[in-house]
Amino acid sequence: MSITSEKQLPQAVAAWRDPEMDSVKGTETPKDPNKGYIALLGWSVNAIKAAQKFDRRYVVVAPEWAEDFCTANNIPFISWDFIRLNDRSIEIAQRLKAEGVDVAIPLFEETVEWSGAINSVLMDSPRMYGQSILFRDKALMKRRAQLGGIRVGIFEEAHEKEDIVRFMKRVNQTLLKLDGDPDDPIHVKAFDKAGCLGHRMIRTIEEIDNIPDEEYPLLMESHLSGWEFAVEAWIHDGKIQFLNISEYVTLGYSVFVPATAELESWRNAITKQIELLIKTFDIQFGLIHPEYFVTADGEMYFGEVAYRPPGFKAFELIERAYGFNAYQASMLVFDPKSTKEEVAAFFPKEVVDAKGYAGCFGVYPRRRVVSKLEMPPECVDHPYFESHELVAPAEETVPDRSAFGTHWGLVFFFGDDPIKMRDLLKAQEDLDFYV
Repeated sequence: MSITSEKQLPQAVAAWRDPEMDSVKGTETPKDPNKGYIALLGWSVNAIKAAQKFDRRYVVVAPEWAEDFCTANNIPFISWDFIRLNDRSIEIAQRLKAEGVDVAIPLFEETVEWSGAINSVLMDSPRMYGQSILFRDKALMKRRAQLGGIRVGIFEEAHEKEDIVRFMKRVNQTLLKLDGDPDDPIHVKAFDKAGCLGHRMIRTIEEIDNIPDEEYPLLMESHLSGWEFAVEAWIHDGKIQFLNISEYVTLGYSVFVPATAELESWRNAITKQIELLIKTFDIQFGLIHPEYFVTADGEMYFGEVAYRPPGFKAFELIERAYGFNAYQASMLVFDPKSTKEEVAAFFPKEVVDAKGYAGCFGVYPRRRVVSKLEMPPECVDHPYFESHELVAPAEETVPDRSAFGTHWGLVFFFGDDPIKMRDLLKAQEDLDFYV
């Protein structure tokens, strides 16, 4: 690809230029025409940087607002509005096929369905679109899991407040709750949003009134009391090539990799569950990010599965711990032209090849009014502290958190002891980062 000099660019576009990018410096890894041509659906600068250091051709398919950045940094780009869904939607698949693209990789939740539709055209496999719907619709996902013999909790769809009231009463009746006993909580989740977005734990009937009408329809689930964890599994030719277990310290706040020896002792059982998931959802390639619960009696319950990179910078944590680039790993297993030998040579050995433990903490302001960012010494003075991406507050009044809310930024740690890491991440919950 030819390199555009900064002088050739309009000033407004040149302002986006990153002199450290390989595509700007002219140090991008040469692309092998015999390997796959990949479309990255969505926006991730880290994924783009990984693609520039990898030997596959790539093109970024992202909304129009990304065009100036891509132009300024010599990044191959196609503009596409993922929100627009109409009779012209087939155009992006046809354009990518004409371009010679072999596969489309989703970078965030809202592009999973698009990747399925596009890949069904690129690979002449109509089933891939239907499969992508299963990864997007949490109710369909749970039903498919049940059909495959995978354990799930009780779940139903809610279209209005009364549906949630009935579900909560029925769950607690099933649990033989008596008058005066506290209700067992239930969870409500958006059908098709990522992670904690739209996720609420409902403990009382009165809390149901706090759910805005625009959040319906919702998925309702019974509460599973157990140890929740996540998995990142790279799959090629229907088989697991690398399986990472991410240990949650507090859901929505903190995670680290690899997991403690206690959670890693479940690896064989977890691997069998992932193999069952692969069979049930007929997954031949790609990266999956399922979540599970282990209950006190040792039973494992399926929570949900995503077909895209996880949140909380899990890919970056895996790279910090193991040294391989998780975005490149995804490009490798998605590429239909990758060989078994190439895939096998790419991945290290789980746990034993890790250089240490990498964790991160999502910061939520604990005060209603804040004026500045002030990193607590208990955080930055700890030997495991590495970096943070927090910024000064844009306004003094902290907005009310909707459901689980969205963190204000992440703090990153790295060390050699998983128990110290777990305790350190838990301790961050009691600190004020915004004062």
